Formats: sequence, C-alpha cells, structure tokens
Amino acid sequence: MKAVLDLPYTPHTRPYYVSREADSVAGLLIARARRDGHRIAYRRKHRGRWQATSWMQLHERARGFASHLIRSGVQRGDKVCIVGSTRPEWAIADLGGQLAGAITLGAYPTLTADQLAYILDHADVKIVVLEGEADLEKVLAKKDALPKLEQIILWDGEATGVVRWDRTIEGAIDDHAINERVAHTQLEDTAIIVYTSGTTGPPKGAMISHRNILTVLRNQAQQAVFDADDVTFSFLPMAHVAERVLGFYGRIDSGMTCYYATSIPKVLEEVKEAKPTVFGSVPRIFEKAYAAIQSGVEKAAPRRQKIFHWAEKTAREVAQRWQRGEGVPLKLRMQHHAADRIVFSKIRDAFGGRVRHFATGAAPIAPEILEFFWGAGMPIYEVYGMTEATVVTHANRPGKVRLGSVGQALDYVEHRIAEDGEILMRGDMVFQGYYKNPEATAKTIVDGWLHTGDIGVIDRDGYLFIKDRKKHIIITAGGKNLTPANIENEVKASDPLISQAHAHGDKRPYLVALVTIGPGEAVEWGAEHGHCTRAEADALLAALRADPLSTPEGLNALMAKVTADEALRTRVTESIRKANAKLAKVETIKKVHLLERELSVAEDELTPTLKVKRKNIETRYADIFKRLYEDESFGLKIM
Repeated sequence: MKAVLDLPYTPHTRPYYVSREADSVAGLLIARARRDGHRIAYRRKHRGRWQATSWMQLHERARGFASHLIRSGVQRGDKVCIVGSTRPEWAIADLGGQLAGAITLGAYPTLTADQLAYILDHADVKIVVLEGEADLEKVLAKKDALPKLEQIILWDGEATGVVRWDRTIEGAIDDHAINERVAHTQLEDTAIIVYTSGTTGPPKGAMISHRNILTVLRNQAQQAVFDADDVTFSFLPMAHVAERVLGFYGRIDSGMTCYYATSIPKVLEEVKEAKPTVFGSVPRIFEKAYAAIQSGVEKAAPRRQKIFHWAEKTAREVAQRWQRGEGVPLKLRMQHHAADRIVFSKIRDAFGGRVRHFATGAAPIAPEILEFFWGAGMPIYEVYGMTEATVVTHANRPGKVRLGSVGQALDYVEHRIAEDGEILMRGDMVFQGYYKNPEATAKTIVDGWLHTGDIGVIDRDGYLFIKDRKKHIIITAGGKNLTPANIENEVKASDPLISQAHAHGDKRPYLVALVTIGPGEAVEWGAEHGHCTRAEADALLAALRADPLSTPEGLNALMAKVTADEALRTRVTESIRKANAKLAKVETIKKVHLLERELSVAEDELTPTLKVKRKNIETRYADIFKRLYEDESFGLKIM
C-alpha cells in the first residue's frame, strides 16, 4: 500500500467552475448567481444561529452597493478601499466595487493611522469603507492630508458626515449602468491593488489584472481537487492576496459554501460547528496547534503520555515510508489504524473532524511538523506564491507531495533558478507592476521574468524547495551563506515552549538568536512553578483565548518572571542544543537572548500576516545582538 496517506482525490460531484465563461471578477459573480442563485453562498452567525445567504442575495447586495458607488460619482478605474475584519460586508463591498468598474483594494485594520493614511493617499482612494469607530478615528485624524478621499462608509455605527453601510445597499439598483460598466471591463484592466506588507520599507501597491486572477482560477479548476459540496471556513484577512483571490474569488468560481468566523478569538470554537472540508491558514496556526498538542501531552498522566508517544512514533514511521515510496507492512498499518482511532481522531475534531484538504503558505513550516500532521490524518499541502504572482505558483497536490518542498510549478508557470540561486518565474499570473512606482517594477520584472527575491532549489522531479528570502541570507565572517528560516524552524520545532526565533550573525564569527516563549505556555509554566496562582493563570488564559493578540493586564509581569526562571532557561538551552544537533556546525546557535514577550504586530515587529520584519528586528535589538557577542555573562550559552 504505497500511498497510504495521499490517495488522489476524486470529487463525488465535480463543481462547475464559472471562470471558464467569465471575463472579469464581476463576471464570476454574475455567472454564479445566474447558475446557482438559490444555493448557499455563505453562512454567518447571528444571535447564536448560523444564517444562510444565497448567491442571488449576495449578487443583489453587491449590485445595490455598486449602484450607490455609481450615484456617488465613482468612475471606471477609481479606487475603493475596504478596511475591516473578514466578514460578508467585506465581500459585498469588494464585489460591488467590481460591478461598478472600480479598482478595489484592502487595508489591514491593524495598521496605524499613519500607515493607513499612506495607503489611502498613495492609492488615490476616492471612497473608503470602514468597519467601526476605531478605523474611523484613524481616517478622521488624517482627513486633512487626504484631499482625494470623497466619501467614508461605515459598517458599524454612525457619525456626522459618514454614510451608513445599510443605506448603501438598500437603494435603487441601476442595472443599466452596472451592465455597461461590466461590459466595458477588459481582461488587461487592473482589477485589484494589493499592498505588500512592507517588511523592508513603505508598502508597494501590486496591480493585479482580471487576466491574472482568471489565469489562477482556471488552473485551479483544471486540478479538480474540490467537490461541489465542499465547505470552507473564512477568517484570514481579506486584505491579503491569498484569502482574496484563492479563498474568496475561488469560492465564487467553484460555488463552495463558506462559513464566516465572527472573530479571530472565536475561530477554534466555530470551526467545530462549521465542520469545513477545506481549511487554509498560515503556518503559525499549525505551529501553535502542534505546540499545544505537545504541551498537553507533557501535562498528561504517564500512561497517556506513553500512548501518545507510541501513536506519534507509529504515524511518523508511516509518513516516512510514504515519503520514501515504500510499502507499509500490514502490522504497521493496523497499528496506525489503532493510533488514529485512539489519538489522532480527537486532534482532527479540533478542526471540525471533516477537513480532507489543509493548505498552508506565506512562510516556511518545519518538515517535522508537517510529518506529524500527515501521520495524524491531517494532510497539509504546502504551497508557494507571492502577491506579485497573483497568489500561487507552486503547490503540493493530492498524489504529488514532497514534504519540505512547496510542490511543483502549476501549469501556467515557467520557472528557473538564477545563477545566484534566486527563483525566477514567467507567465500570465505575473502582476502588472507596482502602482506609481515604475522603478521598483523594473527591478522586479526583468525581460518578462518575475524576480521573486527568494532563494530556492528545484529537484530532478520539479519540486521546489525554498531556502529563504535573498535579502535575509546571513553571510558570516568566514564567508558562509546561511538561510535563517531553516535554522529558526529547527529552533521552534525543538520545544513547544518556544514560539518565535530570530537568528543573527551577518559578518559575525557565529550565530546568536532572539527567542520568545508563547504567552499561553508562559502562563501555564508560571502557575506550575509558583509565579502566579491557578486562578490568576486561568484569568490570563481566558483573556488570551478571547483575543490571542492581546496583552492582558499582568501578562508582561508574569512573562518577565517566567523568562528569568532558571529551570525554564535551562530547558530552553537544552532544546536549542537539540536543534543544533540537526544543523550543520556553521548553522548552530551559540548564544541566545530570551525576550520577555513575543514579537508583535503592534510593535511593528511582525506584518499583519505574522511574518517577521527582519530589518526592524535587527535595528531594534542591535544593542542586544552586540552584547551577546561582547559580554560573556549575557544571554544563554548554548555551546
């Protein structure tokens, strides 16, 4: 039984993909509503119950918003920006803008007033749609610096000079004007602008055409890995290209039903109710889930620990045999079946128990974590792409999986590796360029080839392995080129306590690192080692579950105590030694500084999609890095 873990999927009911007949993003919605008007487009929770909205109703609300935009003077090509969490109103505003012939863009609600104002001004935004009062305060604080902004629309609440959302979708529908706008939309027109995270400077607006989007969607349709009755669960930010194009436009294309999470803190609770069959997320979610599983095992009774470790060993052996292309002996198969029934089925229940296709991308994830989840019956397909390539260019797919790789190039992608190791790509998915930034465009697209900025290797079977960002490469004093992402993944995978790691060592004789402890793990450690009471720990954990990105009162003080705990510091030291054993000698970490808190979006250390802003970290913690090299008594000595 060679492919025990990854049999190619055959849909029970093959979806009808409307991208085959659409010539624009708006055309996708029109075709879906015409074909499946009474089928469910999405469900949202209201007063404790999941309420359904059909494709016809979604189309009608989007047409209502489009009519409002046209009455407000929006012309073809004008910019409409949406700022808010992932919810149906985001989708309606986006589609309404497309029906009106506008170019739509999103901005993260986590942006500061200055960051948001930069995007609104740079993109020449005419109308901005906001979620609530916090977003409104940011815009009003910078209104005088935004002369091109003509109208503010608010989903929740009301204010003087601001248009209420419900009034924008309830007015008369101007089908004639809408039809004219849609009819004049060309494949080469810019459909959306996606602002990059700005890890190395001000964000750049990537212009993505209707052709770019339809190229990606039509390829997804050819892969046919989805079923007409598949269900997805939406919670990732719509301002990100993956949720926007693959998640949202992809759902319209295939006709899948979506459940919208009411908030990020409710994801773990509501995913069990939605029971999705397809689930996509950033690696951090799976890393946290893996850490939580391992932490839970540590606290279990010895007998339960023994059962889990037996199950994990069995699953990993099956996964390793599968990856080597070997058969699985009957005895091992039976053991794996038993382990699945006793242990792993309960883990899958945390995601609703029905997911057959997980997808992850945007950042690297340790192969050790992928191997565990595959062995546990949770197939996580790692994919690769970038905003400038309209989301996805490479993917592991059913029947074609190589753990540690990001898969093979998709049919519309031509790829090669440059002499310096950079990944280059060409095809109809390559974006149009950066808005109002021809210099950056010329550096990114050279002779038709998209320069990704990533370093990679393509094996003989065409699987792509990402090493790191080109600009992140560490060149040691000895002239060795090191990729920090792989090193950091080994550190994070070495211990469930460790949540983040940042390797440093450019022009240095050896590597040092910053390491953080997860807040939840720190609270549990604090309760178990006398740094706080059980009641205090439970209160902090409840606050963190309600808002994982928050800093509840008392957390910082407790984190300081925990990171100073000698027992914890000894454990972290031993864990990093374990990680070092898997690395080449030149890659090993020699000293570590244990931060008293996690890196955060609020401190401008992470992007809204939780990517580390390496340049900011290097600048902010320059004195700490220097001290790790110069002060013998400072930091944890690993070697």
